[in-house]
Amino acid sequence: MTRNVTVIPATINPIIRSAGTTIQKRKTAGYARVSTDKDEQFTSYEAQVDYYTQFIKKHADWEFVKVYTDEGISGLGTRKREGFNEMVADALAGKIDLIVTKSVSRFARNTVDSLVTIRKLKEKGVEVYFEKENIYSMDGKGELLLTIMSSLAQEESRSISENVTWGQRKRFSDGKVSLPYKQFLGYEKGPNKGDPPVVNPEQAKIVQRIYTRFMQGQTACGIAKELVADGVPTPSGKKNWRASTIESILSNEKYRGSALLQKEFTTDFLTKKRKVNEGEVPQYYIEHSHEAIIDPEEWDAVQEEFRRRKAIGKAYSGKSVLASKIVCADCGYWYGAKTWHSKDKYKTVVWQCNQKYDKSKPICKTPHVTEDSVKERFLKVYNGLIENRQPYIDACKAAIETLTDTTELDNEIEKLLQEMDVVAGLIKKSISENASAAQDQTEYNNRYNAYADRYEQAKSKYDELTAARDERIAKRNTIKRFLAELKKRNKLLTEFDNCLWLTVIDRVTVQRDGSLIFRFYNGTEISG
Repeated sequence: MTRNVTVIPATINPIIRSAGTTIQKRKTAGYARVSTDKDEQFTSYEAQVDYYTQFIKKHADWEFVKVYTDEGISGLGTRKREGFNEMVADALAGKIDLIVTKSVSRFARNTVDSLVTIRKLKEKGVEVYFEKENIYSMDGKGELLLTIMSSLAQEESRSISENVTWGQRKRFSDGKVSLPYKQFLGYEKGPNKGDPPVVNPEQAKIVQRIYTRFMQGQTACGIAKELVADGVPTPSGKKNWRASTIESILSNEKYRGSALLQKEFTTDFLTKKRKVNEGEVPQYYIEHSHEAIIDPEEWDAVQEEFRRRKAIGKAYSGKSVLASKIVCADCGYWYGAKTWHSKDKYKTVVWQCNQKYDKSKPICKTPHVTEDSVKERFLKVYNGLIENRQPYIDACKAAIETLTDTTELDNEIEKLLQEMDVVAGLIKKSISENASAAQDQTEYNNRYNAYADRYEQAKSKYDELTAARDERIAKRNTIKRFLAELKKRNKLLTEFDNCLWLTVIDRVTVQRDGSLIFRFYNGTEISG
């Protein structure tokens, strides 16, 4: 029998990789990206745009659409790449048949993003051509090559990220301080590379104003409103201040001339997700790293006042420096401001116990006081302290010497840390042995639970001793500030000083006979 052969003509054009026997122009776009916005890479960015414009137009079978671009954007993700996302949207809408880009790493350094995007485009008949690797995504070998190349690009990003992290930590360990100057109030770059931050005099005045107003009794929210009313721009140049921004400025140690480095760290080089450093990676604290805007003693006083207000919570309104400072001797509750005769000419503001007329509580018999009387008596008590201050100075020095010695606590804490480390090793070994060989699970669980209990007991004791040490150090610092105030005050007070009041007075207790007991932060109590 004669063998019959029937020729089936090709239906896919090998040039345009689509159905049809006639050559049609493919709607082609280019994609260009540089990963930083530094000036030296701008030329590279412009060159990429020009190159792909000419490259596409040279192909007779390609119809130029446009070159999509992203400047100063990392390739690790696609979420913030506006040019990339616009290009993909246009391609899915049928406006593009072919995308030309420099390489897999220019397209994306994240394997998942790269492959997901390419497959999405492939479903719509859109092809991607990677010039450097000479890969067409519609080729039979295209996806395999893309998977390999994307993985390599991702590992390259991991390596770069690790190198950057190493470089940052090396700078930290060398004590080099760098600030986000465009969003950091009060400092600017030094004249030479590597120089410490330099104080910006005009911005420093705003920082000093914030600290002063806070120590005059104003709240962070109140300070923010004042700055907005006066037209003072925020650190980033905006009009509206937030209380959180004020609190950040008040609690930032950079303003006292010190620097705590690596407060946060990146947990994933792909997502760039950051978290607060709670001990997972080293931190570096540098004293006198640059010029201070706020005196260290004043900064410490602000932190103490900050903690006091946080502990008080909503009870602190900022309407008066007397708020949350006056307590009732009968019940120990705070005194609050009350307005008498609010609608007539006898209007008076007095301070009395907030529980005085609470029927569920025992009736307090402590009298009300006025703000003026409290301030007058404070002046009298403080001036008496200044006139006869030497015994108080000696007492403060003795207290500081006692509180400074934390050797015993430090030794106990070190022993507990060693014990916790040993027990953690035993737990790890026990789990490993149970995973590698069959064991009696009842015995294993008893052993594991015993180790866990031992660890938790050591951890609880460690936390207790650490808190005691921190409390001792805080008290020492408080007494130091009180001592510094005593030493620098050479003249008697002639008028009430809000800042001094907040710095030296812990609380004022109102007695039934109307006398006031002023308790200073060093523990001294004086009746007035």
